[in-house]
Amino acid sequence: MAGSPTETALHAAVVALVQGASLELMPRDKAAVDRAIEKAVPGSEVYIARVPGDAHGATVATAVLLRKAGFEPIPHVGARYFESAAALDDTVARLVGEAGVDKVLCIAGDLDHAEGPFPASTDVIASGVFAKNGIKRVGIAGYPEGHGKIELPVLAEHMGKKLDLLAQQKIPALIVSQFCFEAAPIVDFVKRVRARDVHAPIRIGLAGPASITTLTRFAIRCGIGNSLRALTSGRGITRLLSEAGPEAVVTALAQATLGAEGLHFYTFGGVSKAADWLNAVRAGKFDLTGDEAGFRIRR
Repeated sequence: MAGSPTETALHAAVVALVQGASLELMPRDKAAVDRAIEKAVPGSEVYIARVPGDAHGATVATAVLLRKAGFEPIPHVGARYFESAAALDDTVARLVGEAGVDKVLCIAGDLDHAEGPFPASTDVIASGVFAKNGIKRVGIAGYPEGHGKIELPVLAEHMGKKLDLLAQQKIPALIVSQFCFEAAPIVDFVKRVRARDVHAPIRIGLAGPASITTLTRFAIRCGIGNSLRALTSGRGITRLLSEAGPEAVVTALAQATLGAEGLHFYTFGGVSKAADWLNAVRAGKFDLTGDEAGFRIRR
C-alpha cells in the first residue's frame, strides 16, 4: 500500500466503495451457488438471475438455499418468462413464503417474445403483484450506455413510469445498472438520472473478474456500448485469453462523487473469483499502481 496522504485516501475510498457490494449468480449453476455460500460475506445480498430455460421453481429453491445459509436473496422477476398472471403470483408468493424474500429485481427478461401477458417489467409492476405479496423493495434496470433496442429518451420514459407505479403502490425503488468497462458512462448515467429529479438509490453494475473472452461474449450479448473497446483494444491473442478484473473502473469510481448506493457484480459463472476478489479488496489486500490498471490484488 502506498504511503502518501493522497494514495492512502484513495486506498481507503476503494475499500469503502466495495463494502456492501452484491453478487449475482444463476440458479442452474449449483456449484456457483455452493461457492457463493462458501465464500461470500454472510448477510450480503445475492441476486438470482433468470435465463431462458429455467423453471420458476429453480429460482425459489435457490432463494431458499441462500436464505438458510444467511444471505439476502434478491431474485430476478423476468416479466416475459411468466405464462400467466397466476404463475407470476404463485412464484412471488412462494419467494416470500418459502425464502423470506422481500426485495426483487424486476426486468423484462432475456426473451424476444413474452410467454404470457407480461411483455415488459412495467406490466408486472402495474399488476400489483409485489404490493399484494408484501415485497418491500423493487429494483429496476438502468443502462449507462443505453440499450441496443431502445432509444435513450424511451428508456428514460420507461424508468419514469416504473418509478411512478412503485410510488403509487408505496414500494421503494432501486435502480440497478447494466455493467460497462469504463467509469465515465457510469458517472454520466447517474448525473442524467439525478437531473430528471429521480432520487431512488442506484446500485452500479460491474463485471467481476473473468477471461477477456468471456467478458467480451457477455458484453456483446448484453449490448454493451463503447466501453467494450476499453476492454479489448490493443490486446493480442495471448492477452485475450487472460483474465481482466474491474480494478481500473473501481479506482476511477472511488475518485468520483457518485451518489450511488453501492456496487453490484455480474459474475458470469465466476462467483468464486468475484467473491475472492471482493474479500481481498474489502480487507485492503491490494496495492495502487498509479496507472490505468488502478490497483493490483496481492497474491
